[in-house]
Amino acid sequence: MANVVVVGAQWGDEGKGKIVDWLSSQAEVVVRFQGGHNAGHTLVIGDKVYKLSLLPSGVVRKDKLAVIGNGVVLDPHALVAEIARLAEQGVAITPENLRIADNATLILSIHQELDAQRENAASGAKIGTTKRGIGPAYEDKAGRRAIRVNDLADLSALPAKIERLLAHHNTLRRGAGLPEYSADAIYDELASVAPRILPFMDAVWRLLDEKRRAGARILFEGAQGALLDVDHGTYPYVTSSNTVAGQAATGSGMGPGAVGYVLGIAKAYTTRVGEGPFPTELADETGERIGQRGREFGTVTGRKRRCGWFDAVLVRQTVRTSGIDGIALTKLDVLDGFETIRICTGYRLDGEVIDHFPASEGAQARVEPIYEEFEGWSGSTAGARTWAELPAQAVKYVRHIEELIGAPIALLSTSPEREDTILVQNPFEA
Repeated sequence: MANVVVVGAQWGDEGKGKIVDWLSSQAEVVVRFQGGHNAGHTLVIGDKVYKLSLLPSGVVRKDKLAVIGNGVVLDPHALVAEIARLAEQGVAITPENLRIADNATLILSIHQELDAQRENAASGAKIGTTKRGIGPAYEDKAGRRAIRVNDLADLSALPAKIERLLAHHNTLRRGAGLPEYSADAIYDELASVAPRILPFMDAVWRLLDEKRRAGARILFEGAQGALLDVDHGTYPYVTSSNTVAGQAATGSGMGPGAVGYVLGIAKAYTTRVGEGPFPTELADETGERIGQRGREFGTVTGRKRRCGWFDAVLVRQTVRTSGIDGIALTKLDVLDGFETIRICTGYRLDGEVIDHFPASEGAQARVEPIYEEFEGWSGSTAGARTWAELPAQAVKYVRHIEELIGAPIALLSTSPEREDTILVQNPFEA
């Protein structure tokens, strides 16, 4: 039985919440390994809808251990608020079902201010950040001046660490014409939230090793998508962490051997939130139709998503950079009723045909998609739970995607409902 890593194979918002929830019913442990509260999952369980931003999806199910790994940047106030929201829905979060890595980096108010100031002051194209302090927190982590979860356990040592932090931040603030930040304000912020966070603190790397040795099934839950990876994504229009599957090992404290089956999630079309290149974007009635039928609005920000045809070049590239073993294809039903569907199979760059997405920002902006036209279907795929319930042409579309991306379809999702899934291969039993 393999431990499973779930990653988005596009720019995020691929429907990971439903798939992770389906898999978490088979796992004992669910681990978040990167990102912060800038990415959201929507879970539909029965008649209840849960919207999660920071907590792993497993927390809404009984007898599951949810873990926030060291690769996550944690806003303690956002965590407390999310726990409170779930409590109102009848989900109790306790140290029995949630553990937080003692070496995870904290997001502070100073990070959020800096994030917003940079985005608002940016001239020309903006990155499209959620302004939640994610990037500045990762910068402090790399700069070796971050405040971490374990620092909350020794408040007497905090002043020196805050001083080191502010030596950097107040220099930036002076340069931006902002007032300097008070060390006392940061200390008070941390001291007030410490009692709410410390009960969940643990040496997560050791805990996960014990669970693995005991034979527990572990599910690694990625946030966002591989095309937002700080190394392999559409830089600089990316997030500030690694979102590819390899980060599951680094961001949880487990070795690469703990990563078994890699499941990529991809929509049957493509969406993107925020700025950055998008070769197959449809700024027309067709794009609007896809967006309306797919209810394409961000879980966290509510921002409208940009929509376009399926880009096989990008997903094929993600299959390779994340070592994806199988794909969960979602929202096939959104394409019901289209007479013609287009699939991007390559690009034309400066007159030359290429089969990959270039790393250069300038080249990414210049690529032109090469489309293959595919006959659509008039029947409905919504709610289908077997291949026999799908229109023949829809099955052909799915099989053609498999050929183009070089990976098999392991699951096919036909609605937000958990049961409306066609299972081809169970990742935990692969």
